Amino acid sequence: MKDRLVAWVYIFAWKVVRALPENAAYSLFDRGARWLVKRDGKSVQRLRKNLLRVTSDLSGTQMKELLQEAMASYMRYWCDTFRFPNWDTERINSTVTVTREELLLNGIKSGRGVIVALPHAGNWDHAGAYFCLKGIHLVTVAERLKPERLFNEFLLYRQAMGMEVLALDSQSMTTLAQRLREGHLIALVADRDLSKSGIDVQFFGKPARMPAGPAVLALKTGAILLTAFVNYTRDGIHITFDEISMPETGTQEEKVSVLVQKSANNFEQGISQHPEDWHMLQRIWIDEDFKERT
Repeated sequence: MKDRLVAWVYIFAWKVVRALPENAAYSLFDRGARWLVKRDGKSVQRLRKNLLRVTSDLSGTQMKELLQEAMASYMRYWCDTFRFPNWDTERINSTVTVTREELLLNGIKSGRGVIVALPHAGNWDHAGAYFCLKGIHLVTVAERLKPERLFNEFLLYRQAMGMEVLALDSQSMTTLAQRLREGHLIALVADRDLSKSGIDVQFFGKPARMPAGPAVLALKTGAILLTAFVNYTRDGIHITFDEISMPETGTQEEKVSVLVQKSANNFEQGISQHPEDWHMLQRIWIDEDFKERT
């Protein structure tokens, strides 16, 4: 019953929020962000703890301001999501700026295939739609949600942007490898994996785990591995690309570990510059009272 209710809330929002005047819609979500911070539920508490680890020398007042900005950024993402079907090509393209875009475009031209690993930051769907409009075949994966109706809605949402979306299952890695060999772009959110298969990294000086997938695919296929950080600007988003060089020595396991740590280091840089746009409302570090998932 709870899952069905959540699904209907999302589906209702996709219809209603699109119909609101733009200023009213974003103002509503901004007020929602303030209400959530004041309510101080578990997600907000986790966000505060995460932000404390990625910032330093902030006063209590400054941390309160950062927390409010971070929640406002998170709610802006959801307002964008519900309104995105109304956006035309001009709006998508004109509201994106990119640093080192040639890393991606030249990689695609080379035919090797490109993997982009990115954290939960800014509006990564907007970034994906921007590159789809350039004629790039973008493939990503989505974790199955309950109920199935909600999963299908998100599937259709991203497919409408031009993305190929794979369900996260035992066959997805094989299909992703095939797409890379065909010279396509794979985009994977890769800043959190608390399972046993997650790779241990040092992240802001503390132990965390991140997924092995992007590194494994790069080593398996010879594809180019990039990281991207997406932050909000006044009118849209900015994307920063960085290339991850392949280690020349070591076992497969050692190489994967090196690549994931390099990705984590790049995520650190982006988050340090724009902590307010890192939408991590879940646990990410594995110290203190962490209990491994079975």
